[in-house]
Amino acid sequence: IVGRGLIGLGVSACLMAAFKAFTQWFEPGRLPLINGLIMAAGGLGALVATVPVEAALTVTDWRGVFLLLAGFALVSAFTIFKAVPDAPSPAAHERLASQLQGIRTVFTDAFFWKVAPLAMLSQASFISIQSLWSGPWLRNVAGLDRTETAATLLLVALAMMSGFLGIGFLAERLARLGIPTVRVSAAGMSLFMLIQAVIVIQPGADWSTLVWVLFGFFGTSGIIQYASLSQHFPKNLAGRVNTAINLLVFISIFFLQWMIGVIIELWPPGSAVNYAPQGFQAAFGLLLAMQLMALGWFLYPTAGKSR
Repeated sequence: IVGRGLIGLGVSACLMAAFKAFTQWFEPGRLPLINGLIMAAGGLGALVATVPVEAALTVTDWRGVFLLLAGFALVSAFTIFKAVPDAPSPAAHERLASQLQGIRTVFTDAFFWKVAPLAMLSQASFISIQSLWSGPWLRNVAGLDRTETAATLLLVALAMMSGFLGIGFLAERLARLGIPTVRVSAAGMSLFMLIQAVIVIQPGADWSTLVWVLFGFFGTSGIIQYASLSQHFPKNLAGRVNTAINLLVFISIFFLQWMIGVIIELWPPGSAVNYAPQGFQAAFGLLLAMQLMALGWFLYPTAGKSR
């Protein structure tokens, strides 16, 4: 538990620091693509956690894997500290009262609360399922063995990286044509819900790999809302607005991962599975219903929604 806490403490600022730095270095219109690039790099972690880890465990144990990852993290941190230049125009130091006022500005903004529920539930559902419950679904519902499950999860991770890059690139291009980033992201999240509906129906094993690859690709759509929020607020609030939405996302992930497990365990397992397929159907269906309600709130017309 202490080790996990230290990992969380160590990496808590990584993504938000990158998003904040990008607002200092790049024009707002480029943020969807630039944010997508850093998320694709982060997706390497999900990629490594599939077949490569399975292969590494044949020559070492989990302690060896963690020591290797710790070494890579140390080298990366040192390289960033020594090689990455400071912002071209460093921001002036803010007093605590001013920082707190900035947080208040974010959490009382109508546009933030129009966008946040949909982005929060979409990203939290995606990460909750992809990181914890996709493997059990493939084994218990699709009937894949351990090797087939690892191979499918590898494809999902590759699709996730492609989604971060592809949807980010598309959002940047469409923004040049006058289509707001927030709408591009919402369209992607709507397609993500459609894919989840197919998973809830529980396609046969022949279709499961394709459906989960699409799940990995379109599940990345919600991250583009970070860019749309950064575009909406003044540049000096970029760090706070990204941290605000990220806080909501990770609180939701913690809750949803637990909730999925509770719902799944309401159904007794069958003789050949650890979890009953009906439990996955109920849990994933509830997540989909929550996202549909958030989409309805997002689409409900209010003044000044789109940016």
